[in-house]
Amino acid sequence: MTLGKRRTALMAAGLAALLSFTAACGSSGPSGAGGGGVTGWALTGGDEQTIRTSFEQAKVDGQFFGNDAYKQKIRSAVGADQAPTLVFSWGNGGMLKSWVDAGKIMDLTPEVQKDPTLTSRYLPSVAQTGVIDGKTYAVPNNGMQPVVLFYNKDLFNRIGAQPPKTWDELMALVPRFNQAGIAPFSLGGQSKWPQLMWEEYLVDRIGGPEVFNAIAANKPNAWSDPAIIQANTMIQQLVSADGFVRGFNSIATDSNADTALLYTDRAAMYLMGSWAFPTIKQADPGFTSSKLGWTTFPTVPGGKGAPENIVGNPANYWSISANASDQQKQAAVEYLRTGVMNDSYVDSLLSNGSVPPINGIEGKLAKTEDPEYLSYVYNLASKAPNFQLSWDQALSPGQADALLNNLGQLFLKEITPEQFSNNMNATIGK
Repeated sequence: MTLGKRRTALMAAGLAALLSFTAACGSSGPSGAGGGGVTGWALTGGDEQTIRTSFEQAKVDGQFFGNDAYKQKIRSAVGADQAPTLVFSWGNGGMLKSWVDAGKIMDLTPEVQKDPTLTSRYLPSVAQTGVIDGKTYAVPNNGMQPVVLFYNKDLFNRIGAQPPKTWDELMALVPRFNQAGIAPFSLGGQSKWPQLMWEEYLVDRIGGPEVFNAIAANKPNAWSDPAIIQANTMIQQLVSADGFVRGFNSIATDSNADTALLYTDRAAMYLMGSWAFPTIKQADPGFTSSKLGWTTFPTVPGGKGAPENIVGNPANYWSISANASDQQKQAAVEYLRTGVMNDSYVDSLLSNGSVPPINGIEGKLAKTEDPEYLSYVYNLASKAPNFQLSWDQALSPGQADALLNNLGQLFLKEITPEQFSNNMNATIGK
């Protein structure tokens, strides 16, 4: 056993003992629904196995849910003071901020002051997403998640094409793939949030980060910015050109049905968060090793946004429920210090195709099974001029729901770009 592995094992043993002691003490708070010990809810897919393993080692009572089911369940639980000890989120956007404002989340700043490595080991841009009003309320728990344009190399070779670098090149590929009986893009439209990635990237490429900054600042009529009108017009043009797989509105992302279309040769491209790589690798390792390609979202001629800007989630995050018992809080903080992003945790993420947001891991990346992809994501995220948090996480829950619903109608061409903007302007400040 190496020194690093031995240290990890000792920390895990100590943490397990602490959590077992906590369970034996019982709980006076609602976060003790699992019997008095530390509880935690997280998402299925992506880095699920890494989190499951850390829960097992630390004796955390964990439950896992699909994305949409989790959001519904956690909102209800936090509102009813029945949240798990460890609260999973996307960082300092609307949902977590609303909980912080309501006093539902523990301030971790005193713990950071006791031991700065709780946050200093993370890339600054990623650690900052756990900060609200100058205080730390959340720390990362998995890999960085920029949205990447994945593509099937075999299908591109079949029509003799290269991945698009500009929007015009993208649109030119659509009829070529359709003529070959291949869907140009996979899309889980039933889940709605995958459609948002198109909106986010196009708005950024056309107008730059300032467009969404105005929205987040609740500026009147911010949704009527010309960049948003143009982006939504381009989306509907892509829909009209049959750019997405037929029946995309009935395909659910939580079941990974949209991901499967890429590695089963039925769709040529797939715009999705970097977590799609480990999902594909688990389903078809041979495809990731020889047929899977990836690139950045195309540029838009005349656009103001930097081509290096990215959207997505800097990571997912753990917070601690303010309603947990003192014993649960103590054990949960220890888990965040020693059970998350220790040597085995980082190695697990890397082996699964995820990129931990940890400083100085270039050497580890080079020694992985997937050095090219993992280094690509690390460099993409660490060097981006702007890493925009997903809009549905950055906005208030009410605005986020309205956004996804209106996007669903936009993609089905049930409303015009102008109607979309009018509908969203009505949500400003709500």
